[in-house]
Amino acid sequence: MLDRELIRKQTDLVREGISRKGLDAGIVDAFITADSNWRKALTELETKQAEANQFSKSIGQLMAQGKKEEAEAAKAETRQLKEAIAVLEGEARTLEESLRAIELDMPNLPHESVPDGANETENVTRRTWGDIPTFSFTPKPHWEIAESLGIVDFPRGAKISGSGFPVYVGLGARLQRALISFLINFQTENNGYQEIYPPYLVNRASLVGTGQLPKFEEDLYKSTDDLYLIPTAEVPITNLYRDEILDAKELPINLAGYSACFRREAGAAGKDTRGLQRLHQFDKIEMVKFTTPETSYQELETMTQNAEDVLKALGLPYRVIEICTGDIGPKGSKQYDLETWSPVMEKWLEVSSCSNFEAYQSRRANIRYRPEPGAKPEFVHILNGSALGMPRVYATILESYQQEDGSVRVPDVLVPYMGTELISKTQDPS
Repeated sequence: MLDRELIRKQTDLVREGISRKGLDAGIVDAFITADSNWRKALTELETKQAEANQFSKSIGQLMAQGKKEEAEAAKAETRQLKEAIAVLEGEARTLEESLRAIELDMPNLPHESVPDGANETENVTRRTWGDIPTFSFTPKPHWEIAESLGIVDFPRGAKISGSGFPVYVGLGARLQRALISFLINFQTENNGYQEIYPPYLVNRASLVGTGQLPKFEEDLYKSTDDLYLIPTAEVPITNLYRDEILDAKELPINLAGYSACFRREAGAAGKDTRGLQRLHQFDKIEMVKFTTPETSYQELETMTQNAEDVLKALGLPYRVIEICTGDIGPKGSKQYDLETWSPVMEKWLEVSSCSNFEAYQSRRANIRYRPEPGAKPEFVHILNGSALGMPRVYATILESYQQEDGSVRVPDVLVPYMGTELISKTQDPS
């Protein structure tokens, strides 16, 4: 959510920022009209309330002066004003709700440093790391490896839940658990994040606070009691501080949490659905930072490096992409994606997205900090990033570390968690 004063006073700047994202800047005009109507109704309401207060005060004075008829007339006028006020209050509430709906739909503005571009083809590669794996044999795709080793059961997952819900089996389940433990330990032990294990169900206010609602409701799984399965741990972790005022001395607050994630992926049918590429339920480690506005962009660079470090530790080649204005999405001000290479599919797969939302989410969730004792509270800047999204990391490990005999070598950093250096058909997972 943007600052109302920014929209009112720098309307052209806001229009330009929204247009840079390739989005319809007409929403700014809708805001200006709704805002004007609401403020006009508010002024009329306040005028009527002031008149009613004056008449109420005069009644006692007139009675004390023995001016009974004039007092009765003042009472009648007060009653009429109160009736009018009740109507105006309802109108003002309706107009403010309309204004709020427009506000919640208005996208964030891109940072001035974000490269201009129409779509993902104009994203900019900032750096790469690692060597692309080569093989002396014909490598298999991860879904064939998983089936051959019996470590991921796609058919039975589809039988019990539907497509996009794989079952991890034996050493496959242990590999998933090893990845989760390694990734969360890495961020908490090496990079100073505090671990959070959040709820998987959240209320509507939490999703409004982070920007999934109202715009992306069709992508969410909703329960019958108005709770939603989380699409990412970003939602519950960010909302830990909803409606709170933080002390500047606490900032930055660095949190990292594991969760399962649930996404209907509405409209994504047919897009990269083979194997583990696009799932309805998957695991992810999420990093969230609460910072001051002055430090948020340096913290974005740090967060991105934190995500890169785990890919280096896993020995997976990757590249860092700066997302252009046309691909950054409604919420972000600046975004980096980390992509690792699939040697069999021969393409880069996104495994992390690190974003600075500035105050866009904190205004929605009302998360503020006090710069110094007695100072007026200001909105924090909120950042989030994946470290990492599990399915594609799992897939690239299988493909990158596969051996000619069909086994998969376990990355060195995962061996202590796995208790084995190799995943093979003959391996006993017990």
